[in-house]
Amino acid sequence: MSDLARKASTLLSMHDELVVLPTVWDAWSARAVVDAGFAALSIGSHPVAESRGQADGEGMSLAEALESIARIAAAVDVPVSADLESGYGAPPAELIDRLLEAGAVGLNVEDTVHGEDRMREPQEHADYVAGLRAAADAAGVDVVINARTDAFARPELHGADPLEQAIERCLLAEQAGARSLYPVKPPSPEAVTSILECVTLPVNVTAHPIDGSVFGDLASTRAAGVRRVTFGPRLQAALTDEIGSLLHRWR
Repeated sequence: MSDLARKASTLLSMHDELVVLPTVWDAWSARAVVDAGFAALSIGSHPVAESRGQADGEGMSLAEALESIARIAAAVDVPVSADLESGYGAPPAELIDRLLEAGAVGLNVEDTVHGEDRMREPQEHADYVAGLRAAADAAGVDVVINARTDAFARPELHGADPLEQAIERCLLAEQAGARSLYPVKPPSPEAVTSILECVTLPVNVTAHPIDGSVFGDLASTRAAGVRRVTFGPRLQAALTDEIGSLLHRWR
């Protein structure tokens, strides 16, 4: 557990400034990212599901997701943060135990419960995050919990003002022990800025490797005050486009 604790501490310290965690989906992509000079990485549920021929939105089982995570974590000697969607119905203590067993030290957890087609209530999700925090603390590993909210992405599931919901959910997750916050699919740079003004934790934005984030390129994203960047399915999608270009002449 000491190696995991060290990696978790290292990952957390990277958030003192802007950290870019390229999102991978298998051992090959993980090694490629590390060889490109990145000192930590993220695993996305969407690209992992694509690589397995399964559906995102918990179309995989928890065991299947963890199998892929374990293969990736074993392939590289850097901190790994894994997307486990809304937890696959697992209690927080079980989720942390199995995450650590797979070798990951960061956890992305969202408030959309796919199997029930609903969004957790703000306090309900905060309580789940608090349970994850308590389990990680008990294990002696400061797991970097990245608390995601779909307040912008799925407004039909909460029926309230998306920005107000995003701020409320981020604040509650911060109080519950998250280490970073992830409001996905913000409609504008101003929406993210409004959240940044209300919270103290690092805020995660999604970027495309060419097109950038909601703020633009790396320099603009850093200047906006963002301290964490991941790529979701966009790195895999960009590579898919590139494969088409490379193979065009051979069709």
